[in-house]
Amino acid sequence: MTLKDTTRVDYGRRIARAVARIAADPARTPSLEELAAEAAFSPFHFHRIYRVLTGETPAETLARERLSRAAVLLVREGLAVVQVAKRCGYGSAAAFTRAFRAAYGIPPAAYRDAGGIGTTLPPPPRSEEDASMHQVTIREEPALRLAVLPHRGPYGQIGTVFDRLMAWAVARGLVGEATRFIALYHDDPTSVPEKELRSEAGLTVPAGVEGTEGVRILDLPPTRCAVVLFKGPYAELEPVYTWLYRDWLPASGEEPADQPPREDYLNDPRTTPPAEWLTEILMPLQERVPAEA
Repeated sequence: MTLKDTTRVDYGRRIARAVARIAADPARTPSLEELAAEAAFSPFHFHRIYRVLTGETPAETLARERLSRAAVLLVREGLAVVQVAKRCGYGSAAAFTRAFRAAYGIPPAAYRDAGGIGTTLPPPPRSEEDASMHQVTIREEPALRLAVLPHRGPYGQIGTVFDRLMAWAVARGLVGEATRFIALYHDDPTSVPEKELRSEAGLTVPAGVEGTEGVRILDLPPTRCAVVLFKGPYAELEPVYTWLYRDWLPASGEEPADQPPREDYLNDPRTTPPAEWLTEILMPLQERVPAEA
């Protein structure tokens, strides 16, 4: 590794500490001096280095994290707008409403009352059998090599783990157009306490990459998967899981494989409105045993 490479890796490590400080308490606005000190950079240079390695400013990271958590509180817990505004660090319900409407295209109260704005996008039916359950398609996923960071706690807070992972990967030149961003979810959030939920934020990496600083390398085998495409905020994904496991799976004749479900995030939440976020939910399935002749 050259001196230039070593420096970039060190920068990524330090910026990841600043991201973790933002994520620790999104309801509070950390000062420039506090974040710069966390990353051990001069305040005069911190903002530029942060933006280069994360693709956004610290203020944008904080705003995105606040709004994502607000969407979860609205659609999953049905809290009052005033309560959500306070818990997510906004000075008033009016300020929160303006910020939420600008990002989600709908006032927070209307978003809560409608139960969200997302929709499943059915793939084109490939056969008569597919047409009867057109929201799900079954496909073979190739073997994947992932760099992953673990997350323990509410699934809705995995976004900041992806931010830390991104800083780690960008510093090593590992993020490109072909990179896939995939999360693995190990527990059922309706039966496991939130603080004990286990998940992993991951991104695809080429052979030869080694895990460091809490990042580990995970090799997923070729896997047959049931896939649902969802368009909308991540906070609205859980009802899709409920439908998939309660309705689709028993009627499909399929058996789930011994792997956790995955989410494959198809566009960038930093540059795309929440209503346009595209997520594939992938349920690993057992291989079909050919019938005897």
